[in-house]
Amino acid sequence: MDDVLAPDLISDLPQSIIETILTRLPIRDAVRTSILSSKWRYKWATLTQLVFDEKCVISSNDRCKVEDSLVKFITRTLFLHQGPIHKFQLTTTHLQCCPDIDQWLLFLSRNDIKELVLELGEGEWFRVPSCLFNCKKLTRLDLFRCEFDPPPSFKGFLCLKSLNLHQVLVSPEAIESLISSCPLLESLALSYFDSLALTIRAPNLKYLCLEGEFKDICLENTPLLVAMSVAMYMTDDIAEHFEQSSGCNFNRFLGSVPRLERLIGHIYFTKYLSIGDDLGRLPVTYVHLKVVELNQVSFEDMKEILVVLRLITNSPNLRELQISGSSNTLAAIDAPDLDFWDDQCPSDCTFKQLKLVKMTDMSGVPHEMEFIKFLLANSPALETMSISPCVYVMDGRLNMLIELLRFRRASAQAEILFIQD
Repeated sequence: MDDVLAPDLISDLPQSIIETILTRLPIRDAVRTSILSSKWRYKWATLTQLVFDEKCVISSNDRCKVEDSLVKFITRTLFLHQGPIHKFQLTTTHLQCCPDIDQWLLFLSRNDIKELVLELGEGEWFRVPSCLFNCKKLTRLDLFRCEFDPPPSFKGFLCLKSLNLHQVLVSPEAIESLISSCPLLESLALSYFDSLALTIRAPNLKYLCLEGEFKDICLENTPLLVAMSVAMYMTDDIAEHFEQSSGCNFNRFLGSVPRLERLIGHIYFTKYLSIGDDLGRLPVTYVHLKVVELNQVSFEDMKEILVVLRLITNSPNLRELQISGSSNTLAAIDAPDLDFWDDQCPSDCTFKQLKLVKMTDMSGVPHEMEFIKFLLANSPALETMSISPCVYVMDGRLNMLIELLRFRRASAQAEILFIQD
């Protein structure tokens, strides 16, 4: 009896399911399915998502060989592709000023590209060609190590929802214009910029991540912002600029974000917020703010302490607070003004929702201890407070622990964890 061939169930699956399977494969393996049978020869060619990296080609110590192979693979893939390409991602350290990238982007601009990620590594920076600005359907744009110069005729990406610029050479005016001309923008990340002064106007922005040397940041029209992460690096020039600044940085940066739910401030963030005129009464109450993380807060700087107090006392639904101290606090003043806490802390302040407090790199200086005392006395729902001493503080750890045990706690369930390692 002749053998009966089993039916080819996979080949007869709907094209949408086959595309889902192929999309989950590395692009190199997806293209290789063309040798399975005549039915599979061009099934990969209609993929709407193309993700390329150096694993697409055989690894070699010969950089030129790898670069040449990668260029040929990508070019051939695009040449044989059929239909729209919704996502194109290229992550490599081998291709910098490669003229083929210009041709690929021109091809993509004519194929309904929606998500574009160019992550180029070492070497000379890639200059983005003008055809990129013709990609009218872009919803996501990630550029790494590029020169970015929109032409005067550019009117914005009207469909863009996510913008990520990492080590991109672009003028502040061009960034501001780009942001304001993307009316649907929801997520913005700017990292590794030098001496950048920036005003952000984005009425639909929800997520913001900033990292770099910023001279000035102003959030002017961001009413829907819910999450923010900021890391600021300070050079001598920027520090001098800060000292000469006027106005209130706190209000300029946090004065128009009433829907904020999560705030992470890294190095120099509270220092930046503390600069300018006296905070006075804040223009907004952060009723949605649940998580605050502030790093390297200097408890020898009264204006920084005031920033922290104003922020948390105007956040009635705060649930989680994390603060790390600054090594500069080790040089705290000998006779601290402890009347500050009676003058600046609201007598009727209660953190009704605060359940978790994490204090790290604590030096045990008076203002740190007064801050911890204030939190314990006004947090009736507190469940856990963990305190980690600074690695440089050895002799004063026992005194810190003894003092902590004396503080009154508003929560009978509050557990204090003193973590020495």
